[in-house]
Amino acid sequence: MSILNVEKLSHSFAGNKILDGVSFRILKGEHIGLVGTNGEGKSTFLKLITGKLDVEDGKVEWSKKVRIGYLDQHASVDQSLTIYEFLKTAFQDLLDKEIRLNQIYEEISDPNNDMDILLEEMGELQSELEIRNFYLIDSKIQEVASSLGILDFNIEKLLSECSGGQRTKVLLAKLLLEKPDILLLDEPTNYLDEEHISWLKNYLLNYENAFVLISHDIPFLNDVINIVYNVNNKKIERYVGNYDNFLAVYEMQKNQIEAAYKKQQQEIAELKDFVARNKARVATRNMASSRQKKLDSMELIELEAPKIKPVFNFLEDRVPSKLIFEAKDLVIGYEKPLSQKINLILERGKKIALIGANGIGKSTLLKSLIGIIPAISGKVELGENVNIGYYEQEVKREDLTCIDYMWKYYPYFNQAQIRAALAQCGLISKHIESKVTTLSGGEEAKLRFCKLMNQKHNILILDEPTNHLDFLAKESLKDALIKFNGTILLVSHEPDFYKDIVDEIWDAREWSNL
Repeated sequence: MSILNVEKLSHSFAGNKILDGVSFRILKGEHIGLVGTNGEGKSTFLKLITGKLDVEDGKVEWSKKVRIGYLDQHASVDQSLTIYEFLKTAFQDLLDKEIRLNQIYEEISDPNNDMDILLEEMGELQSELEIRNFYLIDSKIQEVASSLGILDFNIEKLLSECSGGQRTKVLLAKLLLEKPDILLLDEPTNYLDEEHISWLKNYLLNYENAFVLISHDIPFLNDVINIVYNVNNKKIERYVGNYDNFLAVYEMQKNQIEAAYKKQQQEIAELKDFVARNKARVATRNMASSRQKKLDSMELIELEAPKIKPVFNFLEDRVPSKLIFEAKDLVIGYEKPLSQKINLILERGKKIALIGANGIGKSTLLKSLIGIIPAISGKVELGENVNIGYYEQEVKREDLTCIDYMWKYYPYFNQAQIRAALAQCGLISKHIESKVTTLSGGEEAKLRFCKLMNQKHNILILDEPTNHLDFLAKESLKDALIKFNGTILLVSHEPDFYKDIVDEIWDAREWSNL
């Protein structure tokens, strides 16, 4: 049974065609991975089918009464609610029925009301609340909140006080509690640690309804999907199986097309040569004309444009002192302490992965170590000649074009240098004149790496650098960090990414107060 039909869907942005005549349908219970490199239009696709963006051309038609759950990390929510109050709204239709049931209890006491009608409605409401396990709501909320690590940062916390990562977890938890007919998940693992990713994987494996998942965490994607929709060259193609199956079929198709292309190009060359040699001769003029007609009517095979793989390369500053920094009895936090006393030493040349649940204080620790936020108590001593390059997890997008963004930080670069630097990071001409606010998450990440790469540093502090990056960009980033001879302190929830980079792991749970 089809729950979504899309016919000849097209969409453009800033004069560039993103999707062109896309048609497909989603069936009940399908577990779909929406894949493609950064900027191909995956997130745009989700916004189009949910009505967040207007359809330029074509038709998007949902089946009647389909409940859609969309993980929109920029959704507006009532900031005055606590996490628990917000999660409870996942059951709003049942809460409304409970309110009506309580009204009936009051109305029954009035002899002027029709008792039979009220009793019948009361029975129906009571039955539905029991069938749908209304009286187990609190335990359901506790289970999901615990499994996603929300209880680690207090379920009574106001949404207005949540970090971006905490807020995304809460939005995801609400969606899972709602159990819609189709889940639309855009990078749901970005703010989850290994334990919570494992739980979400098992949840999605056993999810009886449909979902569409965008994720650049390939092992996670591979484990939970049975259909792949590949967004490529303005089209969407459907493949049965997991991501590995898709890659095998895709490579086979690509090889077949390349072979057919070479064969056709050879035939075209032979036909053109024959026409050129024989069109002027009376005896062979008709044969040349026939071959020219064949050339004119030939449907040309086009090769897929090669994917642009960014080339990351971090410039190295002069060698610093052996001691990079030392934290002495450091207590981090804002109004309240997030940690016990922390004593750490980072020495030159070390490459460290900092792990631990989201909300536990990893980002706060990084900012405290480099002086962006003050410590509650204790101190941090920096070594000599330490030049830090910091990649922040969450930043406010600037209302500038990409080229103006780079010029802001490198005013001494000429236009050719700016364009070359952006191209090295995988940002081509269509991106360069675009506003930063219009970029996909992956494109914006590449822009911020471009800024970081063009200055010399001897220590890199990177907070979740793989969020939003496609597999090509991740490979390039991994290679660059392995080659970097300086010091690295890296926060990541992807062991497959950092295990070949680092030589030591720091676990934030050892000093956390949470």
